[in-house]
Amino acid sequence: MASLSPSKKKTRRSSNSRYSPNMDSSSSSSSSSSLFNCTRKYLISVPFVAFVLVVLYIKRETTESMNFVVPTAEICSVEVVNEFPHDPKAFTQGLLYGGNDTLFESTGLYGKSSVRQVVLQTGKVEILQEMDSNYFGEGLTLLGDRLFQVTWLGNTGFIYDRHNLSKYEKFKHQMPDGWGLATDGQVLFGSDGSSILYQLDPSTLKVIGKSTVKYKGLMVHNLNELEYVNGEVWANVWQTDCIARISPKDGIVLGWIVLPELRQRLLRHESEGIGSIDVLNGIAWDEEKGRLFVTGKQWPKLYEIKLHPIKGPFVGSIERLCLRRPVHFTKAIDSPISDRLHSSNKRFRENLQCLVQDPSDLYDLKMHPSFL
Repeated sequence: MASLSPSKKKTRRSSNSRYSPNMDSSSSSSSSSSLFNCTRKYLISVPFVAFVLVVLYIKRETTESMNFVVPTAEICSVEVVNEFPHDPKAFTQGLLYGGNDTLFESTGLYGKSSVRQVVLQTGKVEILQEMDSNYFGEGLTLLGDRLFQVTWLGNTGFIYDRHNLSKYEKFKHQMPDGWGLATDGQVLFGSDGSSILYQLDPSTLKVIGKSTVKYKGLMVHNLNELEYVNGEVWANVWQTDCIARISPKDGIVLGWIVLPELRQRLLRHESEGIGSIDVLNGIAWDEEKGRLFVTGKQWPKLYEIKLHPIKGPFVGSIERLCLRRPVHFTKAIDSPISDRLHSSNKRFRENLQCLVQDPSDLYDLKMHPSFL
């Protein structure tokens, strides 16, 4: 290859002259200034890049938590996203998500009631606190590190340490009965099996507000397990496959979630030895990741679901599907009736089931010796 021309050689030497120990002060000053500016730009860009990464992370987390969208439609069906094992012997009365793929659950039936900590993925009961046989466990909610639980046929409740379920204290509330509990982080919401949604002060357990739950002017009776979801109180309606979305401000039903296919799916396999499938009951909301879980009494499955608005006319009647006449249970504590109830859970359920084979024909039910 031909040698470089003199002019090019000169240019090359000139370009290397900055590394010469004889360079002038102005050249040195210019180089230092350039290096300083470059370093300053780099130092400024580091926190900027970090800031951008943090914003992107928050945006991703927020997007994930918003994957669960509550449709504004009045009636929603559900899509099963995941299925998880659930103790088929658990007579679920209260359910909530405790973080880190952990559930807390309250179970009922005299002599079998408990509060338990459950692994979501496997259904394994990690911690079990059995209740005294005199109590029938009902609704459960978590406020801070305290688990609040109510019991059936009375106004006695218990507060547990979420980190140690063996540590608990007893309390009295002002609701006529204890069925469901939920919280918005400030107050407790409670149900007593009627159409009343209560607000309780978590410090005193006194009723500080209440409203009658109505749908198109009709009272929604038999409100059962509760959950607080995106500013609404969601309630299982006993002896139905419906969840009512309730405004905590005035008790108006904002919409319905209908889930008959879940129980029907289980009933089809009941003959295969799954066990006795009872009613839908249990709602748990993972606010951080936007996940919604449901199960039922003695269901072998717990479902993660998503909602889908029902477009077009709804086949059937919400009034017939989701509304029931009120059912009343008289207090029978410390009576022969109560004693018979304690030892007759199975017979109690069977007799009740016979009475409600056609739920639309439910009538006021009074518990008395001839019933048991």
